[in-house]
Amino acid sequence: MSAGPAAGHPHVFVDGGVNFVFDDNSLVALDVTWLYDDFETLYMLSSYNLSLNAEGELDEIDRRALVQHRSNWPSDFDGSAHLTVGGQPVSLQWPRDLDAQIVDGRLRVTFTRDLHEAVGLADLTAEVAFYESTYFYAFTITEQPQFVGSANRCSEEVFKYEPAAQDQEMQATLSRLNREETPAMADVGALFADRIVMICA
Repeated sequence: MSAGPAAGHPHVFVDGGVNFVFDDNSLVALDVTWLYDDFETLYMLSSYNLSLNAEGELDEIDRRALVQHRSNWPSDFDGSAHLTVGGQPVSLQWPRDLDAQIVDGRLRVTFTRDLHEAVGLADLTAEVAFYESTYFYAFTITEQPQFVGSANRCSEEVFKYEPAAQDQEMQATLSRLNREETPAMADVGALFADRIVMICA
């Protein structure tokens, strides 16, 4: 993934969210949305030799080229949407059906991550933590989760990250890292994650 020349972690700021896709009352996929910050949007377009037209949008040929570029996922991609059901991690397949649009000057990327096996959620709690493990990318849930397909009596709630004193100390340590350095603590991004909790009857 590309990023701008900022110092310290995080380097890239992404809004977005996750929708839950159901089939026959079983969870089958997550639809993920990323909305990049203005600087990162311009940086990526420049790195791909793309530019906005007079209307502030991408011509269709450039948009398709951008989709092709962004569909080339890095080998260490960890998804940003980390799913657990009943407290147990659920693995997801590689992203598919990526699309890219410019929305109010910002790059909006959407893609789908299928579960390897459909999961029935009756009387279980599902949670999606929205983060990238090294905290190079800071993800924030700004879109209300939706249910797609046949979801039977499910409800959801977004829990925003609330900073604590120990988190501020960790963030100060991370801010001293340069772009090439990786935090010593594994999965540090989970500490700063917004989360969606879903319960189905």
